[in-house]
Amino acid sequence: MQDLWFTLLRTVLALSLVLGLAWLLLRAWRSVQRPGTRAGADTQTLRFVRALPVGARERVVLIEHAGERWMLGVSAGSVNVLARWPLQDLQAQFEAGRLPEAS
Repeated sequence: MQDLWFTLLRTVLALSLVLGLAWLLLRAWRSVQRPGTRAGADTQTLRFVRALPVGARERVVLIEHAGERWMLGVSAGSVNVLARWPLQDLQAQFEAGRLPEAS
């Protein structure tokens, strides 16, 4: 009977060790995959602004990326750039002389 309890205790400890390692690895992987956690990652992120359906499978989508707002036409088979504008707050900072000039 004592041998049964010892085996059960070893099994529970081994399972808790495996689950704890899996949890730690998953948490580390999420921190690596999360955008904006590394230096300079904010310049590479896409921010979804809005989508407007214009047909059964077609949409007009607004996306912000790298200081610009992009209007994209998205259909089942393609993505087309319809328009592109600089973001207003970045343009105002540039005119005020707070951003370096582009080379």
